[in-house]
Amino acid sequence: MSKFRGFIAIDIGSFPKLVQFENEIKNTGANTKLVELENVHITLKFLGDTDEEQIDRIEEIIKDAVKEINSFEIQLKGAGVFPNENYIRIMWIGIKNGEKIGEIAYKIDEQISELGFQKERRKFSAHLTIARVKSVRNKEKLLQVIEKFRDAEFGNFKVDSIKLKKSELTQKGPIYTTLKEVKI
Repeated sequence: MSKFRGFIAIDIGSFPKLVQFENEIKNTGANTKLVELENVHITLKFLGDTDEEQIDRIEEIIKDAVKEINSFEIQLKGAGVFPNENYIRIMWIGIKNGEKIGEIAYKIDEQISELGFQKERRKFSAHLTIARVKSVRNKEKLLQVIEKFRDAEFGNFKVDSIKLKKSELTQKGPIYTTLKEVKI
Protein backbone atom coordinates (compact mmCIF):
# COMPACT_ATOMS: atom_id res chain seq x y z
CA MET A 1 0.00 0.00 0.00
CA SER A 2 1.62 3.22 -1.18
CA LYS A 3 1.37 6.43 0.85
CA PHE A 4 1.82 10.10 0.05
CA ARG A 5 1.99 13.31 2.13
CA GLY A 6 -1.37 14.89 1.41
CA PHE A 7 -3.39 18.02 2.00
CA ILE A 8 -6.61 19.62 0.72
CA ALA A 9 -6.30 23.21 -0.49
CA ILE A 10 -7.42 26.13 -2.60
CA ASP A 11 -4.61 27.17 -4.95
CA ILE A 12 -4.05 30.92 -5.13
CA GLY A 13 -0.77 31.33 -7.01
CA SER A 14 1.13 34.55 -7.57
CA PHE A 15 -0.16 38.12 -7.79
CA PRO A 16 1.72 41.47 -7.92
CA LYS A 17 1.22 42.63 -4.33
CA LEU A 18 2.33 39.19 -3.07
CA VAL A 19 5.57 39.50 -5.05
CA GLN A 20 6.13 42.91 -3.45
CA PHE A 21 5.41 41.51 0.05
CA GLU A 22 7.79 38.55 -0.44
CA ASN A 23 10.51 40.85 -1.82
CA GLU A 24 10.26 43.11 1.22
CA ILE A 25 10.50 40.09 3.54
CA LYS A 26 13.55 38.89 1.59
CA ASN A 27 15.18 42.33 1.84
CA THR A 28 15.05 42.27 5.67
CA GLY A 29 17.87 39.72 5.71
CA ALA A 30 15.83 37.70 8.23
CA ASN A 31 16.19 33.94 8.39
CA THR A 32 12.97 32.98 6.60
CA LYS A 33 11.77 30.34 4.16
CA LEU A 34 9.42 32.00 1.68
CA VAL A 35 6.63 29.98 0.10
CA GLU A 36 7.34 29.67 -3.63
CA LEU A 37 4.95 31.92 -5.56
CA GLU A 38 3.46 29.00 -7.51
CA ASN A 39 2.79 27.12 -4.25
CA VAL A 40 0.73 29.77 -2.45
CA HIS A 41 -2.54 28.21 -1.26
CA ILE A 42 -5.13 28.11 1.50
CA THR A 43 -4.86 24.83 3.38
CA LEU A 44 -8.29 23.44 4.24
CA LYS A 45 -6.99 20.22 5.79
CA PHE A 46 -3.49 18.82 6.23
CA LEU A 47 -3.70 15.04 5.94
CA GLY A 48 -0.11 13.89 6.33
CA ASP A 49 0.58 10.26 5.42
CA THR A 50 -2.30 9.17 3.21
CA ASP A 51 -2.98 5.80 1.57
CA GLU A 52 -3.29 6.11 -2.20
CA GLU A 53 -6.36 3.88 -2.13
CA GLN A 54 -8.19 6.64 -0.17
CA ILE A 55 -7.86 9.18 -3.01
CA ASP A 56 -11.29 8.52 -4.53
CA ARG A 57 -13.02 8.56 -1.13
CA ILE A 58 -11.32 11.87 -0.28
CA GLU A 59 -12.53 13.29 -3.60
CA GLU A 60 -16.09 12.25 -2.68
CA ILE A 61 -15.76 13.98 0.70
CA ILE A 62 -14.62 17.19 -1.03
CA LYS A 63 -17.51 16.96 -3.51
CA ASP A 64 -19.97 16.51 -0.65
CA ALA A 65 -18.49 19.51 1.24
CA VAL A 66 -19.07 21.86 -1.73
CA LYS A 67 -22.28 20.41 -3.21
CA GLU A 68 -24.44 23.33 -2.00
CA ILE A 69 -21.84 26.03 -2.66
CA ASN A 70 -21.27 28.01 -5.86
CA SER A 71 -17.96 29.65 -6.75
CA PHE A 72 -17.38 32.78 -4.68
CA GLU A 73 -14.95 35.66 -4.23
CA ILE A 74 -12.65 36.30 -1.33
CA GLN A 75 -10.58 39.35 -0.58
CA LEU A 76 -6.90 38.94 0.29
CA LYS A 77 -6.34 41.68 2.87
CA GLY A 78 -3.91 42.40 5.64
CA ALA A 79 -0.83 40.66 6.97
CA GLY A 80 0.17 39.24 10.31
CA VAL A 81 2.10 36.57 12.17
CA PHE A 82 1.49 33.34 14.08
CA PRO A 83 1.58 32.75 16.99
CA ASN A 84 2.41 36.34 18.01
CA GLU A 85 4.83 39.24 17.41
CA ASN A 86 7.11 38.19 20.27
CA TYR A 87 7.57 34.70 18.81
CA ILE A 88 7.13 34.77 15.03
CA ARG A 89 6.89 31.37 13.30
CA ILE A 90 4.62 32.14 10.33
CA MET A 91 3.97 35.29 8.29
CA TRP A 92 0.57 35.33 6.58
CA ILE A 93 -1.87 37.24 4.39
CA GLY A 94 -5.42 37.44 5.69
CA ILE A 95 -8.68 36.57 4.01
CA LYS A 96 -11.90 38.57 4.17
CA ASN A 97 -15.26 37.04 3.17
CA GLY A 98 -13.79 33.65 4.11
CA GLU A 99 -16.88 32.25 5.83
CA LYS A 100 -17.57 29.78 3.01
CA ILE A 101 -13.98 28.56 3.18
CA GLY A 102 -14.44 27.89 6.90
CA GLU A 103 -17.69 26.07 6.19
CA ILE A 104 -16.01 23.86 3.56
CA ALA A 105 -13.03 23.15 5.85
CA TYR A 106 -15.37 22.19 8.70
CA LYS A 107 -17.39 19.79 6.52
CA ILE A 108 -14.21 18.17 5.19
CA ASP A 109 -12.75 17.83 8.70
CA GLU A 110 -15.94 16.22 10.02
CA GLN A 111 -16.17 13.62 7.25
CA ILE A 112 -12.50 12.87 6.75
CA SER A 113 -12.11 11.88 10.39
CA GLU A 114 -14.17 8.80 9.46
CA LEU A 115 -11.16 7.71 7.34
CA GLY A 116 -8.91 7.84 10.39
CA PHE A 117 -7.55 11.37 10.03
CA GLN A 118 -7.19 13.41 13.22
CA LYS A 119 -9.86 16.09 13.75
CA GLU A 120 -8.57 19.65 14.06
CA ARG A 121 -8.29 20.88 17.64
CA ARG A 122 -7.91 24.53 16.69
CA LYS A 123 -10.62 26.65 15.12
CA PHE A 124 -10.06 27.02 11.36
CA SER A 125 -8.40 30.30 10.35
CA ALA A 126 -8.32 30.97 6.60
CA HIS A 127 -4.98 32.51 5.60
CA LEU A 128 -2.12 32.31 3.10
CA THR A 129 1.16 31.23 4.65
CA ILE A 130 3.82 33.40 2.99
CA ALA A 131 6.94 32.68 5.04
CA ARG A 132 8.21 30.49 7.84
CA VAL A 133 10.56 32.26 10.24
CA LYS A 134 13.53 30.13 11.26
CA SER A 135 15.23 32.41 13.80
CA VAL A 136 14.88 35.81 15.46
CA ARG A 137 17.52 37.43 13.24
CA ASN A 138 16.26 40.86 12.06
CA LYS A 139 12.91 40.37 13.79
CA GLU A 140 12.42 44.15 14.07
CA LYS A 141 12.72 44.51 10.29
CA LEU A 142 10.15 41.71 9.80
CA LEU A 143 7.78 43.52 12.16
CA GLN A 144 8.23 46.71 10.12
CA VAL A 145 7.21 44.82 6.96
CA ILE A 146 4.18 43.35 8.76
CA GLU A 147 3.21 46.83 9.99
CA LYS A 148 3.50 48.22 6.44
CA PHE A 149 1.21 45.48 5.05
CA ARG A 150 -1.07 45.08 8.11
CA ASP A 151 -4.07 46.64 6.31
CA ALA A 152 -2.90 46.21 2.72
CA GLU A 153 -5.38 45.22 0.02
CA PHE A 154 -3.76 42.38 -1.91
CA GLY A 155 -6.69 41.87 -4.29
CA ASN A 156 -9.69 39.64 -4.88
CA PHE A 157 -9.66 35.98 -5.83
CA LYS A 158 -12.40 33.74 -7.21
CA VAL A 159 -12.62 30.38 -5.45
CA ASP A 160 -13.88 27.87 -8.00
CA SER A 161 -12.14 24.61 -7.09
CA ILE A 162 -10.76 22.56 -4.20
CA LYS A 163 -7.77 20.29 -4.73
CA LEU A 164 -6.32 17.19 -3.14
CA LYS A 165 -2.57 17.75 -3.29
CA LYS A 166 0.51 15.61 -2.83
CA SER A 167 3.54 17.23 -1.23
CA GLU A 168 7.01 15.87 -1.91
CA LEU A 169 9.66 17.44 0.31
CA THR A 170 12.93 18.09 -1.51
CA GLN A 171 16.17 19.98 -0.81
CA LYS A 172 14.90 22.88 -2.95
CA GLY A 173 11.52 23.00 -1.21
CA PRO A 174 8.24 21.14 -1.56
CA ILE A 175 6.87 20.00 -4.90
CA TYR A 176 3.07 20.01 -4.99
CA THR A 177 1.12 17.82 -7.38
CA THR A 178 -2.66 17.99 -7.82
CA LEU A 179 -4.14 14.50 -7.53
CA LYS A 180 -7.83 15.48 -7.72
CA GLU A 181 -9.63 18.74 -8.45
CA VAL A 182 -13.25 19.35 -7.52
CA LYS A 183 -14.88 22.29 -9.32
CA ILE A 184 -17.33 24.48 -7.40
